[in-house]
Amino acid sequence: MCALDNRPSGPATSLLPEPEPPRRRRVLRRLLIVGLAGSAAACGALLLWHPHPSHPAAPPAAAGPQAQRQSTAQVVTAVVNGVPAALPDLTTLIGEREARVRAQPRDARAWAVLGAAYVERATRTAGVADYPRAERALQTSLEVSAKGNAEALRGLTALANARRDFPEAKRFGEEALRAAPKQWSTYPALIDAYNGLGDYKAARSALDKLMALRVGADVKPAVMARASAVYRDRGWREDAVAQVTDAAAAARTPAEQAAYLSQAGQLAWERGDRDDALRHFRAAVDLDPDLSAARAGQGRALAALGRTQDALTAYQGALAHRPSPQVFLELGELYESLGLGREADTQYAALRAQVQRELAAGIDDDLLIGRYEEDHGDVQEAVQRLTAEWERQPGIEVADALGWALHRAGDDKEALRYASIATDSTKGGGVRSAPYAFHRGMIERDLELEAPARRHLQDALRINPYFSPLQVPVAKATLAALGQEPPEEPLPG
Repeated sequence: MCALDNRPSGPATSLLPEPEPPRRRRVLRRLLIVGLAGSAAACGALLLWHPHPSHPAAPPAAAGPQAQRQSTAQVVTAVVNGVPAALPDLTTLIGEREARVRAQPRDARAWAVLGAAYVERATRTAGVADYPRAERALQTSLEVSAKGNAEALRGLTALANARRDFPEAKRFGEEALRAAPKQWSTYPALIDAYNGLGDYKAARSALDKLMALRVGADVKPAVMARASAVYRDRGWREDAVAQVTDAAAAARTPAEQAAYLSQAGQLAWERGDRDDALRHFRAAVDLDPDLSAARAGQGRALAALGRTQDALTAYQGALAHRPSPQVFLELGELYESLGLGREADTQYAALRAQVQRELAAGIDDDLLIGRYEEDHGDVQEAVQRLTAEWERQPGIEVADALGWALHRAGDDKEALRYASIATDSTKGGGVRSAPYAFHRGMIERDLELEAPARRHLQDALRINPYFSPLQVPVAKATLAALGQEPPEEPLPG
């Protein structure tokens, strides 16, 4: 494989079939954060719902002009606050706001809503031309009205997060907070920026401030869904499931339901529950067929269940809705695990082409490029890119990827330092991740640290026995070669 040499210059109800039995969970019902930083924009916001079995979903809205006007108002609220909305409604909103700013070019709020909508559409559809449009719209909003324009600043924060430019996201997010310190919708994006920079102390402080704010019932589901994401990152799995389940029960629209379902499905996948994950992802797609994240989730779960052809179809459906480099990589690795090298190469070529488009739109894809190169291309290129990424924005994902790249390049001593950051909760790596544990175990194996290697490889397979079609067989074979842990020697009498 050639190296990537393109571095940039600068209506439905949703009752789940076969609901899982209630599980014991902690009683932390804290209200937290709203939808993801990048999800304030155009193509229908994408957080994830999951309806609770005891709470029927809201009925679809009646058709007609009045319903359409209500839908538009709801979408504006969603764009401003990061609450999920349907893609068709968001597309309509973009058209309306484009017409409005042409007619009233001094309407700062219309420019801000338009820019935020462009960001969301780009994140949902990979329409990368929307990123420059978003930037122009949001900057125009600030030019028209700079003083106290928190909406435009929040939009720029979302845009920077979507581009993985966390220093810029931090700058804009903190400005937005100064402009409107009690506006809760700034905090989620700012927390994402702090996490991307590895500043977990600041992220915790922002989270505490958010939790101290009062929010209305209309946005509580989004806050709980974001709380779930925070708890997941801290390794609090039961709390994460509880929050997203409560968010699903309180969500008010099918788009919200789909988003929270998909989030719940991802949590189920990460703990290795293939059937539960598939149920959630299927219900999400039924509610929102445009939700490519749920289609890709179906692909992962179906592949883990051995339903290969169905998995390939699901992945292809995800890519038809959104050509995501990450999904191209996953599909390529699935083909590779099946011995279909030509088909895998086709996906990797599509990944490279999409990365070219994203880089041209100002997206920082160095993390994704590094992950591709370390396993399928130029390892030294991966080390170079990921080292630079770590120096600029040292988050946990980057630590894991850099550690693995260094291992692949033969520098296991340095690799272990980064793998430890990614897996040690005292250093920030609280998330329970099978791939991270696998990477650390393989590094320790090559350093002849057999006991910790065995422990981390066992952890990887215990967390999710299906985490990767390529790496799970390697983990099992390595564990078999390491053998059983020797019994402890009795203490001398």
